Amino acid sequence: MNSILFFLPHINWTSLQQDLLRLLLAAVLGGFIGLERELKRRPAGLRTNMFICFGAAMFTILSSELAGAFGSGDHTRIAAQIIPGIGFIGAGSILHARSGSVSGLTTAATIFVVASIGMACGGGFYSLAVFAGILIFIALRALGWMEQQFGLKALVMNYSVMSEKPASDLVVEAHSVVEQQGKELRGLHLSRPEGKQELVFSVDAPRREHKELMEALRRSELLKDFEVKAGLETE
Repeated sequence: MNSILFFLPHINWTSLQQDLLRLLLAAVLGGFIGLERELKRRPAGLRTNMFICFGAAMFTILSSELAGAFGSGDHTRIAAQIIPGIGFIGAGSILHARSGSVSGLTTAATIFVVASIGMACGGGFYSLAVFAGILIFIALRALGWMEQQFGLKALVMNYSVMSEKPASDLVVEAHSVVEQQGKELRGLHLSRPEGKQELVFSVDAPRREHKELMEALRRSELLKDFEVKAGLETE
């Protein structure tokens, strides 16, 4: 063992242990938050958040170490590039459907916050990183539960109406009913299968408001024969 250490370059073992601790904490906190996203079947799950947090911590450490090793450089130059890089990844997680609904905003925001936790770990701000990790985990779990309990979670529902009435009458009636409910009709599509008019549209609203919209559609003579298919929950 001593012979191996003899051939190794001079290493500051105290500094190395600190860096390894920072990386380990970043992996744990990133995985902690990623586990919550994994349980909800979100695109950015356990591994993604763990890698982002770990990578942000690694770049923060390298930014400081490289600047110190090669002169009086800017210790934040590499770390400063983490923010635009994470913004690029977050933008890729936001999906804009043809119906007009947007999903992935919470995933993008979580990625952004996880990167900041990784930077805190890489900078040695352990207490700050742990506090932020626990707070974000509680917010994702508790607020998500509250949204479900109080019916605040928005859901895209796809409505399909079959009728022999003229298409123009169906479109006008659909706009009228949806607007009376204070909602916006999205992704309007008309087709003519089997000699009938088929009107398809989407509405983004909480479940309670979808029930009210269904009742309004049933009261309409033109739109009472409709079917509903659940779409994606918006984040």
